[in-house]
Amino acid sequence: MGATLKIYNTLSRTTEDFKPIHAGHIGMYVCGPTVYNNAHLGNCRTYISFDTIFRYFLHLGYKVRYVRNITDAGHLEGDSDEGDDKFAKKAKLEQVEPMEIVQRFTVDFHKVLEQLNTLPPSIEPTATGHILEQIEMAQKIIDSGFAYEKNGSVYFDVEKFAQKNKYTELSNRNLDELLNNTRELEGQSEKKGRLDFALWIKAKPEHIMRWNSPWGQGFPGWHIECSAMSSKYLGNEFDIHGGGMDLIPTHHTNEIAQNIACHQKQPARYWIHTNMLTVNSQKMSKSLGNSFLPNELFSGNHKLLDKGYSPMTVRFFMLQAHYRSTLDFSNEALQAAEKGYQRLMNAVKLIANLKTSNLSTVNCEVLISSVYEAMNNDFNTPIALANLFDGVRIINSVNDGKESITEKDKQTLQKLFNDFLFDIFGLKEEKNSTSENIDGLMNLILEIRNEAKAKKDFSTSDLIRNKLKEIGFEIKDGKDGTEFSIVN
Repeated sequence: MGATLKIYNTLSRTTEDFKPIHAGHIGMYVCGPTVYNNAHLGNCRTYISFDTIFRYFLHLGYKVRYVRNITDAGHLEGDSDEGDDKFAKKAKLEQVEPMEIVQRFTVDFHKVLEQLNTLPPSIEPTATGHILEQIEMAQKIIDSGFAYEKNGSVYFDVEKFAQKNKYTELSNRNLDELLNNTRELEGQSEKKGRLDFALWIKAKPEHIMRWNSPWGQGFPGWHIECSAMSSKYLGNEFDIHGGGMDLIPTHHTNEIAQNIACHQKQPARYWIHTNMLTVNSQKMSKSLGNSFLPNELFSGNHKLLDKGYSPMTVRFFMLQAHYRSTLDFSNEALQAAEKGYQRLMNAVKLIANLKTSNLSTVNCEVLISSVYEAMNNDFNTPIALANLFDGVRIINSVNDGKESITEKDKQTLQKLFNDFLFDIFGLKEEKNSTSENIDGLMNLILEIRNEAKAKKDFSTSDLIRNKLKEIGFEIKDGKDGTEFSIVN
């Protein structure tokens, strides 16, 4: 448990020892959702990954300030500062105010994450709540010589910045290739260079979301919001910046450039990125018809799903893959995750009633060390879970009388499972009317079986036990009565 935590840093492309800037304290910024539509599964995977990281830091005793923003302004349809504002376009289609769109989908986002049992961040700032900070930062970048104003808009001068700084350090892309692959600017374009991006955009007459600025009425560019809010709440340099890997080439690259131009330093020491989702080995996308929303996954109301899967099954499924690996959705994988999750929950229930002995025939310390070793190796949740399943085998063996355990080791085992399954992995036991009905039905069946045993009708008693086992219920008779568990 005292081993050094190692984190893969996208910036250096190596796994590094984690050393916080301030001992015992961690500042972590994660790019939040653009709330013009329902939360999608890619969002969920990213935020479950960072929720697990957040929880693990708390478990290790760190004081963590976790900042995750809400993008509610300034995000255009394209990364090249072209197209309509996503909020304005949605509002026009539905004939409502843009902030009605923001409110609806912010509520949806929070509801989905609550279902998935993620902890709220320490601070959840919005872009519209920090317009002043974004204007001030844009002005400082102009003053530094790396931005310019043109007809009421402000642009970052990428090529000038790249003369003295490594603009593509995070993405590791070749600047000359980027320039060659970027279309030539049309004659009427306001930008000096093909890679320049907007810090502030002049509002067209029909644009609803607009604010006053030194350059006239307009709205902020997408990238400046994260730089302004991370600096405000975490300082000009903080420990961790995270998000999906799709943000690396443009959004995070531009964030770094803005921060260096404004504050003369990298914003974060460690950059952490989650990988993408696939469905049956194909990229998840609306155009392929293979994307589904979290609520469709929970309800099973989608043509690609055989049935619905509970939020905890989905969370457990996502933890089975390392955050930097692709995660492939399929009915078979989700059904296997459902069984695995249930095995863990069943094992946890057994621990409290395990009989103890003066001698342990199992080594709980090795189990504990292996789980922490996995988590300290870049938050390797699949390996940590695999080790916990070794613990499940220990629990079942002790329960069956094949192994013995001391009271001290029993308490150690219970703490390990409670710490990791509930506090760190964020799982919880799911109770619903169906499971309660099953409990009632099983208690009735066991009562009938016990009556058969009392009458020495062992053939009926054995038949009930065997038939229940065939459909996934295991019966165990003990001195304290008869218990059942779901087996997979």
